[in-house]
Amino acid sequence: MIDHLICDCDGVLVDSEVIADRVLFETLSSTFPGIDFHAAVNAAFGQQTSRFLADVAARFNLTLPDDFLETIEHRCEAAIAESVSPINGVRDALHKVTLPAAVVSNSRITRVHASVRRAGLDTIFGERIFSAEQVARPKPYPDVYLHAARQLGVEPARCVVVEDSISGLNAARAAGMKTIAFVGASHIPSGYADVLREMGITRIMAHMEELPALVEAGVRGEFGDVQS
Repeated sequence: MIDHLICDCDGVLVDSEVIADRVLFETLSSTFPGIDFHAAVNAAFGQQTSRFLADVAARFNLTLPDDFLETIEHRCEAAIAESVSPINGVRDALHKVTLPAAVVSNSRITRVHASVRRAGLDTIFGERIFSAEQVARPKPYPDVYLHAARQLGVEPARCVVVEDSISGLNAARAAGMKTIAFVGASHIPSGYADVLREMGITRIMAHMEELPALVEAGVRGEFGDVQS
């Protein structure tokens, strides 16, 4: 039985991953000219920015400026606040869902709040917004999902999570939550749904209009013990 809905933010509520990736690439390229960061940025999908930058620094043997993370975060937040769009159909879908809803993200909480407001979803989520800043380890670890469940006063097994990234899906499953994979954002590569199916993930949606029926199936207990 499901009685809470939890959504990732970037790539689920707002189509922001392409914006963040552009900022990452432009800032890295201008700071370290002559290095091709395309492949590295393409692999940033689902990672916390601080962890991604640490991996890039190690991979390319770079010494990042002391304020580099803060620079990236501020530029991302400014770009997202200026131009991010809600995922097509997400507002209508969430208004049709009868469960209380929360947001769990690897992004900074100020960025998540701004994205939720920009998408016109603040009345749906209220203060039920949680960030990896609040825990020791980001996704793919389950910490932020377990933290959210404690704050919401709900058993993890009674939550269904909508995620777009493998790391996010793994985090939610490790927390003991059911999952739905969303593959309809603009940054999702071709064939991604097939990759998820090969991992054993069966609840996959390409359009947000599918969400209310999937959630209602969980409410009726039709998910059983299948996590995803």
